[in-house]
Amino acid sequence: MKKTFNLYPNIVFPKYLFSLLIVLSMTLSIVSCKKKNTLKQENKTAAINKVLDSADLIFDSNKKDSAYYYYDKALSMSDPEKNPNQYVYSLTCMAEILQIEGDYTTSEDILSKAMPYIKKTTRPRYPWYAYNVMANNYDYTYDYNNAVLYHKKSLQYTASNLKKRASLNNIASVYINQKKYAEAIKILLPLAAKKEVFGNDPKISKRDYSIVLDNLGHCYYSLNDPKALYYYTESLKIKTELNDEELIMISHKNLSNYYLKIDPKLAKKYAELSYAKSFKIRSILNRSRCLSLLINCSEGSDLKKYTLKYIELMDSISDARQRKKNQFALIRSVSKKDRDENLKLKTQQFENELQLERQKNRNIISYIIIIFIVGVLLFLSFYLSAKGKKQKTETITKSEMRISNKLHDELAIDVYNTFAFAESEDLELNENKEQLLNSLENIYNRTRNISKENSSIITNEKYADSLKDMIADFKTPNINILVNGIDTIPWNKIDKNKKITAYRIIQELFINMKKHSNASLVSAIFKIIDQNVVVICTDNGVGVPNGKIILKNGLQNVESRIETINGTINFDANSDKGFKVSFTFPL
Repeated sequence: MKKTFNLYPNIVFPKYLFSLLIVLSMTLSIVSCKKKNTLKQENKTAAINKVLDSADLIFDSNKKDSAYYYYDKALSMSDPEKNPNQYVYSLTCMAEILQIEGDYTTSEDILSKAMPYIKKTTRPRYPWYAYNVMANNYDYTYDYNNAVLYHKKSLQYTASNLKKRASLNNIASVYINQKKYAEAIKILLPLAAKKEVFGNDPKISKRDYSIVLDNLGHCYYSLNDPKALYYYTESLKIKTELNDEELIMISHKNLSNYYLKIDPKLAKKYAELSYAKSFKIRSILNRSRCLSLLINCSEGSDLKKYTLKYIELMDSISDARQRKKNQFALIRSVSKKDRDENLKLKTQQFENELQLERQKNRNIISYIIIIFIVGVLLFLSFYLSAKGKKQKTETITKSEMRISNKLHDELAIDVYNTFAFAESEDLELNENKEQLLNSLENIYNRTRNISKENSSIITNEKYADSLKDMIADFKTPNINILVNGIDTIPWNKIDKNKKITAYRIIQELFINMKKHSNASLVSAIFKIIDQNVVVICTDNGVGVPNGKIILKNGLQNVESRIETINGTINFDANSDKGFKVSFTFPL
């Protein structure tokens, strides 16, 4: 793990002070605004819930048009991002009212607006409710596949056994409409086998159970299975106990259908009972269905009477639906106009409040920004200046140490020996004079090499030639050097710093080879692999004892250099095969 570098470990930098100052100042200016906004949002949510409670009460009293108005009012007050529960619930209730009135297209359009915000709701009952209403829309418009899909989606959003049973029962109902009776029975039989109690009201459990029995009876009736009568009658018993007029009417209709072929008189009796119940529940749609059943059970004058009533009622239903459709459209239109006006007023009010808030905080924010900028500039100036000086000093020191070590290692002993030779030997002799001159020439060549190693590097289009010349300088009568692929590298596209670093690394490797490997053959291969420059240097020298490489001096420099250009280096030492090193860096 690398240690954190700190130029001045005993100094606490001003940046912490500035950060603390900024946090404190911003906190003071924001907290009050945040409290106000939170309080406003809580008050707004409470107001929306109050409107929704009123709408629910009106809906339960069967005043659908008035309920629709209040749901739409709650919708206009809801922000889908801040009030997703209320937004989704309002739209779902409006969609259900339109569905009850038979306007399935508009119901689906309204409900589709809620779908993007379903996952933002915080209570599972809202998605469950919305998906069920959408599924029923598809069921009523004969799109059974989508109906099943959305009922199955609703199952993902409930941990309640009651809602789970309701969704499963709804799926079975869709299968019945598709005439997939066997699949419906697979779902209904487990539900019918277990009577569950939900909450504190046993009526809810009994109502659910009676509907399951009804659907199961309908499946067996459609399959001509006599078990249908058992389930129909058991369901009717429960409904009679509950005194639920609407459910009793449905049971009478089912029994009328059951007896239609085997006992027409009994079938007509149940049809008349269901027709009478339809008046009590004030459902024109159910009344029309009961009349249709009576027509199937009647003959002669009764047939004519019920047929005329049916035609008259259907015309009435058509007119009523159109009136309701127009009425709901008018409510939406008026509500939209009110919404637009409210939005305009709210926008104006918000802009005024925002302007006052801006005026109030402008000076504080200005001071914070000024202090922050001045502080950052002072800190950066101080830090960069100190860092630059230290880096420059370290670079100079390293360079001086490297040159000093080279002078000591490569020249000091030779110079001393040359002086000693000149003092102790007779220079008049030609052979002594020749030896002295050779020593001086050797010292000169080494001095020139040290100068070259520390001189500036050409990085222009002649870089490749300069690199070749540097490598060629290491060639001697005893050392043969092979260079391959150097011209395949697009040096003109490579960053200047990378070229200098690569040059120095190769130079360090050849110096190390010359000093320690005793090699007679050295190769340098240049390649491009996967947008990386790869350089492989090998020799046939003595390698490294025991295959263990100790990084020091030149090799340490190589490793530190390659890191500066995001490169990697790999040493492969083998006493039998010589020494091999490769390094890679990105183009």
